Amino acid sequence: MPTRRSVFHSLAAAGALALALPGLSAPAAAQSAAELAIPGPMGDIFLGKDDAKVTIYEYASMTCTHCAAFHGKTWPALKSKYIDTGKVRFVLREFPLDPLATAGFMLARCAGNDKYYAVVDLLFSQQKNWAFTDKPLQGLSSLVKQAGFTQESFEACLKNQQIYDAVNAVRDRGAKIGVDSTPTFFINGQIQRGAISIEEFDKILAPLVGS
Repeated sequence: MPTRRSVFHSLAAAGALALALPGLSAPAAAQSAAELAIPGPMGDIFLGKDDAKVTIYEYASMTCTHCAAFHGKTWPALKSKYIDTGKVRFVLREFPLDPLATAGFMLARCAGNDKYYAVVDLLFSQQKNWAFTDKPLQGLSSLVKQAGFTQESFEACLKNQQIYDAVNAVRDRGAKIGVDSTPTFFINGQIQRGAISIEEFDKILAPLVGS
């Protein structure tokens, strides 16, 4: 397993951002809500009402363009219509597809629970300005300074072995329960793949949330 130092320095090299992930061939199947409810080492950060009728888990990668499209187009409507109204409890789970995506999630975790989703939203909305540039670390550093990071805290976060291991533990467990692409959603335990539109969510959620 790569160490924190090798991860940090690999991000500085342009050709080291696409590593193959082992164990992504787990069978795709509906998973029970109880099994999915087991959090990763750093715990889940959820939005919405804790006892909502529906729980949605999204497995995403920060460098996934389909994930960015979902968070740009569908997420605002899903949040306002179902999460903010207490009908849905939403949990984002880390499933990085490369070291740069791992770094993005590490920074979101380092920002703290209260800023986690704000940093995730920022990185998705500005994905093209850091994930697909010649200097991704510079792009990341510039962006997260908007969330209160300094250059020192930025570098310290990316060298934090505990956070690195925790993010990858969530990814590895996701692979074991059927995640092999991003975004993947579990809606009350039922697997749905791809950047689902709000219209598709409406059809799925209507019988689950009731009136």
